[in-house]
Amino acid sequence: MTTDERYATLRGTRLATELTDEQCRRLADLIVLTDVAEGDVLVREGTSDNHLYVVTKGVMGVVKNHGTEEAVTLNTLSAGDFSGELGFLDGMERYASLVALSDGRVIGITRERLESLLPSDPQLVYRVMRAIVRVTHLIQRRLAMQQTELSNYIYKQHGKY
Repeated sequence: MTTDERYATLRGTRLATELTDEQCRRLADLIVLTDVAEGDVLVREGTSDNHLYVVTKGVMGVVKNHGTEEAVTLNTLSAGDFSGELGFLDGMERYASLVALSDGRVIGITRERLESLLPSDPQLVYRVMRAIVRVTHLIQRRLAMQQTELSNYIYKQHGKY
């Protein structure tokens, strides 16, 4: 992939929302664009992965127990969605696998590559971290709303669900 292609792809994501063009170009030099085919497993459940992924094309599934009869798709991610943001920050093992549900493309960046910019451009790193926190906050808000809706449903059904 060319630098211009990586830049254009990155510029169109929420990860680059607060970045100047120069900062976006610097970050684009560190990212990897990966094309995935339907069925590809990008990250396996139970492994540590220091990558932040941003879906740019296609659909990815967050799948618990992938490859078994007990496989459950917990969430589907489409263009613009992040994956692995918490593991990127804290290094914990993945709770579920990240599986391509269609052909697509993802941006990947490792924590170490982003941290390599700290001495030369801490503002860039700060702005990327703000983007990650913003996305995480939106996920937390959506989960809180879903929990409230579920509680209301159970309450209205008098606990009969």
